[in-house]
Amino acid sequence: MTVTELVSYEDALASYDPVMGLEVHVELGTKTKMFCGCSTELKQDANSQTCPTCLGLPGSLPVVNAIGVESAVKIGLALNCEIAEWCRFARKNYFYPDMPKNFQTSQYDEPIAFNGYLDVQLEDGEIFRVQIERAHMEEDTGKSLHVGGATGRIHGASHSLLDYNRAGIPLIEIVTKPIEGAGTRAPEVAKAYVAELRELIKALGVSEARMEQGQMRCDVNLSLRPHGREEFGTRSETKNVNSLRSVERAARYEIQRHAAVLSSGGTIVQETRHFHEEDGSTTAGRIKDNAEDYRYFPEPDLVPVAPAREWVEELRKGLPELPRVRRNRLREEWGVTEHDMQSILNAGAIDPIVATIEAGADAASARKWWMGELARNANESGRDLASLPITPEQVARVTALVKEGSLNDKLARQVIEGVLAGEGGPDDVVEKRGLKVVSDEGALSTAVDEAIAANAGIADKIRSGKVAAAGALVGAVMKATRGQADAARVRELILEKLGVSEG
Repeated sequence: MTVTELVSYEDALASYDPVMGLEVHVELGTKTKMFCGCSTELKQDANSQTCPTCLGLPGSLPVVNAIGVESAVKIGLALNCEIAEWCRFARKNYFYPDMPKNFQTSQYDEPIAFNGYLDVQLEDGEIFRVQIERAHMEEDTGKSLHVGGATGRIHGASHSLLDYNRAGIPLIEIVTKPIEGAGTRAPEVAKAYVAELRELIKALGVSEARMEQGQMRCDVNLSLRPHGREEFGTRSETKNVNSLRSVERAARYEIQRHAAVLSSGGTIVQETRHFHEEDGSTTAGRIKDNAEDYRYFPEPDLVPVAPAREWVEELRKGLPELPRVRRNRLREEWGVTEHDMQSILNAGAIDPIVATIEAGADAASARKWWMGELARNANESGRDLASLPITPEQVARVTALVKEGSLNDKLARQVIEGVLAGEGGPDDVVEKRGLKVVSDEGALSTAVDEAIAANAGIADKIRSGKVAAAGALVGAVMKATRGQADAARVRELILEKLGVSEG
């Protein structure tokens, strides 16, 4: 059935409860692939990072990447999972051109980590616990490039090219249990979970988790059931969603689409779907197979993995400070409220602020610029803070110039504007634009004299005791100096010349 109009989000939730399942694939930052010695450096010529093992050629034998196993255990521990004492790999059989072996080496009924949870904080501070079903090891597929069409997808393409450099790169797939009870906040919960998981992965140092580069991607499974019913509805699976905003949009769209189908008497098809960034919609992919359709069986060429308990406990003790603990510590160090810290988290500003402080800025100044001028620029350009073309070191330099009196806030904003525009570092922009504060007493004195002479009426008011009127003269001087005067010093000079004290 084709749905031409979605029902409103409010109407969808008035009749149905959403149930979600989130599957997140994390590409590990190992130097070599999961089962062979090929490099994981992908910025190479197509098919140059391959060997008989990752191509699945006859006679080749895989060997498990030890760092991949260690990373999987760390992730499992950080997600409060149980770590298997014994597990093994399986072959997941299906034909697709980007699978050079015609099967994927993965884990099926014996994952390395299982039965965990991750607490996530929503925008209003509410904590929502997401239960983790499993985290298992597997390998990535190759990459298809569809040529000749308008969309870059296989439909309409004249031919396809295949690059197997990515085939065999280590992945960890983290699968939630069904997420129930989120109600109207289900899309927000999905976004918050993926955001918290990304921060955790980065903190562990097992992956950079850059979603825009495919290092972390989310499959959003969603179904609806009428209020009061226990049985789950038929699910759809929106594949490879690669930004936090898109995770939220995909969940919201599918809630509205499912509700439209069900409310009109239609039936949901269990299928994969493609997400479209331009309008937040999804379109049908292929009919989704069930587990039995993959004909899983134990991988005969790999021995089981049996992590020693002593080793697991050593890894547990060596885990870094996890994101929620870190945020609470930083909140106390910075002296901000929980609401302010949540705003900083939502803006993706924690790491930039920390790096700016480490580069020499004080905490208040670092927060001010990242949450002010830079956040505004990111919002207007539709970018993440971390992707702005300015470094924490450059922001720290701007704060230093303000602190030493070379810039005021207005000039500092112009410097940041210049850095973002690619005009060089802060000092380069100051030099090119001539933005330093006018600190020469002679020049300031002359500007003040001219402002008093041009505004005799205001000067008389100030002499009569109306000190607040000095603001107009300060404004005149700032205008004359193109905002490059020290406003506080200008005010002092005005009052001195008019023989008036601040008190």
